[in-house]
Amino acid sequence: MSVPAKARVVFDTNVVLSALLFTYGRLSWLVGHWQAGNCAALASRATAEELARILAYSKFRLTGEEQLEALAKYLPFCEAVEITRSCPILCRDPKDQPFLDLAQSGRADFLVTGYNDLLALAGQTDFAIETPEAYRHRVKGR
Repeated sequence: MSVPAKARVVFDTNVVLSALLFTYGRLSWLVGHWQAGNCAALASRATAEELARILAYSKFRLTGEEQLEALAKYLPFCEAVEITRSCPILCRDPKDQPFLDLAQSGRADFLVTGYNDLLALAGQTDFAIETPEAYRHRVKGR
């Protein structure tokens, strides 16, 4: 599958967290990618709430202000999608289903994830499901 001019992409919570919190990590390039408008990042109420909830975990040691700053680096650059269609493919882990439903409702081109339960569904949906590394290779050619 080639990349449309402005791909519609669902990034799972761990991908977004890694990009936002690990400034020099392997996924940090994604922040500039979505902020520059190189993709249409999609978010639903459920995925935004999960991101906010996880940023508050004590293991990240983020103050309330730092949590808001992290959200401000992502959510304003997302297209809000109302979940109107459930994905006909069900994930083994029900906690991952909101990402499939978001991709289905938002007419996503890609769901970028590191979750094995979602990756196992690759090829069964109208949208591609791939790792962050595969997505980077697709959009950057390396």
